[in-house]
Amino acid sequence: MIVFFSEKLVEATVGTSVRLGISTFLISVLVIGFDPENLSLGLVASYEGVTGIAVGTIMGSAMVAVALALGITAIIAPMKFEQVPIQIPLLTVASVVLFGVLSFDGLLSRLDGVMLLLGYCTAVWYMIYLGRRGLDVRPRGEAVETIEEGTGLSRWQSIAMLAGSLVAIIVGSEWVVWSSRELMDGFGLSDTLFGITILALLVSIEEVARELPAALKGRPEIAFGNVVGSVLAFFLCNAGIITLVRPVPISAEVFSFYLPISLGAVLFIALLMIQKSISRWSGLVLVLIYLLFFIRGFML
Repeated sequence: MIVFFSEKLVEATVGTSVRLGISTFLISVLVIGFDPENLSLGLVASYEGVTGIAVGTIMGSAMVAVALALGITAIIAPMKFEQVPIQIPLLTVASVVLFGVLSFDGLLSRLDGVMLLLGYCTAVWYMIYLGRRGLDVRPRGEAVETIEEGTGLSRWQSIAMLAGSLVAIIVGSEWVVWSSRELMDGFGLSDTLFGITILALLVSIEEVARELPAALKGRPEIAFGNVVGSVLAFFLCNAGIITLVRPVPISAEVFSFYLPISLGAVLFIALLMIQKSISRWSGLVLVLIYLLFFIRGFML
């Protein structure tokens, strides 16, 4: 229910945005990595006080997108890139570093949330600036399909779909949080471990479906756009909005293990992007990093 209506929400948002005069370039940048299902789940979890699930929708889901999905894609279809401005990979690293710095005191406060959102807006503005300077970031693949579907809606259809999808996503998120509590109690798992591993994987596994077909068709820039968009969306936008609802405590295990692994994965991908290629061996390393990220908590 969450995944289905999240897709409808994106279509409705695109349709509304086009009629408000927002450029398709900006829409494509936001659509590529934006995950309303993770954001809505994180918001509900934060509001309900299940902060481990909120952290999972940020960090665990980001690792599915940038490590597992990209790794599997590279193993099956190694990728080469024609144009990768060094500023873009470094932008993803800076996003995770900012998240880590603000988490250093063990709490993401509402002020931290404002700073994360400002960081996200700055990153989007910078990408628009690079686009005007010649960076070729055009709507492709899933993004262009979403834009076409969204622009085919009338104004009132867009508004009705937007409102209905929001209600359905919130209801679905409430159900997921409620059932997650039952599962965590039944299996004796902490909310952090459950949220950052099992729930994040279930909600975000569709990232593989976004990146793999593009690489198989010889369009690796779509996978690149999805990784960049996911890092910015999860660590800056989603984290900022979730924190505004309720300050999110960052546990010692998150700061000492999960966050460094996430930063290491993003840094490794940044180096690969700068080299303009992701080989099968690199893909295997990314999958192994994700398996370490996933299994470590259960081993302890």
